[in-house]
Amino acid sequence: MFEAIIALASLGLIFGLVLGLASKKLKVEVDPTVEKLIEALPGANCGACGYPGCAGLAEAIATGDAPVDACIPGSKDTADRVAAVMGLDAGECKEPLIARVQCQGTVDKSQYIYEYEGIPSCDLAATYFQGSKDCQFGCFGLGTCSVSCPFGAITMGEDNLPDVDLEKCTGCGICVEACPQSIIVLGRATQRVFVSCSNTDKGKDSRKVCSVSCIKCKKCEKGCPSDAIHVIAKGNGTLAVIDEEKCTNCGWCADNCPTGAIEIIEPLDAFFDMTARLASVKEEEPKVGCAACGLCK
Repeated sequence: MFEAIIALASLGLIFGLVLGLASKKLKVEVDPTVEKLIEALPGANCGACGYPGCAGLAEAIATGDAPVDACIPGSKDTADRVAAVMGLDAGECKEPLIARVQCQGTVDKSQYIYEYEGIPSCDLAATYFQGSKDCQFGCFGLGTCSVSCPFGAITMGEDNLPDVDLEKCTGCGICVEACPQSIIVLGRATQRVFVSCSNTDKGKDSRKVCSVSCIKCKKCEKGCPSDAIHVIAKGNGTLAVIDEEKCTNCGWCADNCPTGAIEIIEPLDAFFDMTARLASVKEEEPKVGCAACGLCK
């Protein structure tokens, strides 16, 4: 019995020495700058920057492959912290962006060609006659954008349209990529006037399928005191588009649009701190392997 104990102890000692030497030999040195950058970043790992999570972005910033303000959700607050780690000046950070839904086609305003009863996935619904709405540009209302949002900023309303919580939205753009209809776009946080329609068909055709569509009448274009809105070529047709650099948010176009295709939303602070809204996301476990397709809903 004593000899067996000695043998096991000897084996344990040998294996311990081997593992200790291997850990020193194979140890991967971590750049302390990268570690500091990871701490400075929000930790949401949303991927909006184009890199694999905050660690990937930290490495890119450390090597100079990404700017200090590359974190879109983090906005100015995060850029300042990252710049301090790198010994740089973040300068004037660009204004935060938020998601806008270019569709008001609720069940009482849009025409439907059939009732979709399949798996709640907008991508899947698009394969069935390009969706259930007669308007080929409208929202399918199946919530793929809501499922894909890592910040819980999008919920589906009773009207079958996405409802964006502007206090939670970080402008990461993941919902933009997830929408097969391309009706979600990013706009400046301080922009109050917005064209809530993406139908580029001729006015008479778009009005047939939705009562709140843009009919390209150019009334907004002719009356805008800042020359900020024009009906321009888009896709295979035309659509009213607002130049946010010129727009003063006076709301004339929204008040005078004959179909109500232009909306006015509540204003937001241009440089609000994103840290608080990202804090809860940072504590959550990442969805390993989830592609946010919505098929499991």
